[in-house]
Amino acid sequence: MSSHPRRTAGVLLASVTALLTAGIPAAAAATPAPKPKPTPKTSAPASKTPAPKPPVPDPHATVAVLDLDAGATTPVIQGEDRAYDTASIVKVDILAALLLKAQDERRALTDEERGHAEPMIKRSDNDAADALWKEIGRDPGLTAANQRLGLTSTTAGTSGRWGLTRTTASDQIRLLRAVFDDSAQSPLTPDSRTYIRTLMGEVLPEQSWGVSAVNAAGTELKNGWLQRTTTGLWDVNSIGEVTLGGHRCLVAVLSDGSASMSDGVSLVEQAARTAVA
Repeated sequence: MSSHPRRTAGVLLASVTALLTAGIPAAAAATPAPKPKPTPKTSAPASKTPAPKPPVPDPHATVAVLDLDAGATTPVIQGEDRAYDTASIVKVDILAALLLKAQDERRALTDEERGHAEPMIKRSDNDAADALWKEIGRDPGLTAANQRLGLTSTTAGTSGRWGLTRTTASDQIRLLRAVFDDSAQSPLTPDSRTYIRTLMGEVLPEQSWGVSAVNAAGTELKNGWLQRTTTGLWDVNSIGEVTLGGHRCLVAVLSDGSASMSDGVSLVEQAARTAVA
């Protein structure tokens, strides 16, 4: 092969020329293809954080009953008369405070105030309650009104959280007496009391559970329900006047710690039936 150096050089030159003509650089053509890199091993998936345990239901209820037609002035209490969150039953208290404010100013409620008061009680409208909460002066306003209404164990919610007002069953009977007991010395005028009673008698049918479960001939009520974000458990309450066997009874049932709203409603209704019976 050493006897034909020019032939060998010519062959190499022809090969390079052919590669360049084909559009492939000679250096690239001569470089061997890289070997594929092995796929790195993935680490085992991290263990999932265990789901938080559901809250343990711990339902409690307190019932207060006052028979107006028996001349009673002190309610009969079943359960511990401790403080509970009001949820929406505080809307009766808000309305009473609004009416006291209007009385002090020697005027009737404005159309706008009535436009909030009626859905607040009949439909339990929260936006309407927000508006009237501001109108009465928020928690200081409710506190001042409750002093006049004779409530001694109710603490108004703060920062606009009127549903977190704390009250007792016996204090709710004091509020109901100011509305329903014609023999009581109430700061509310007869017209103001009639207005509250009328609205409590026109609550939507789907919200007419609670103290009405005693199968009374007539019921005027307001209910409240609230799921606490800290525990996921439910506060469920019901207050009002029922007429049973010819007797008008004021009934307040407060509860907390139920696993669901329906459980809370069942607890409240059973407690009301047992207490009134």
